[in-house]
Amino acid sequence: IMEVLLMDVPFLLSDAQMRQIETFFPLSQGIPRVDDQRIVSAIIYVIKHGLMWCDVPNAYGRNKTIYSDELQVATR
Repeated sequence: IMEVLLMDVPFLLSDAQMRQIETFFPLSQGIPRVDDQRIVSAIIYVIKHGLMWCDVPNAYGRNKTIYSDELQVATR
């Protein structure tokens, strides 16, 4: 099912690109992590296209989830 949903995503980092940055992601603290590849791709898409967070394409997931993850990255 996830593969079908990812086909609708306008931009997605490759697995090779994700391997280069995966060490920067926090470890899970008991709760399952969201799909980092999808979240990082959404953040890049928003910045690249000058969008507001509420305009993130639905294929990336909830805009509040993406926005809160971006805030965590920005404050590191």
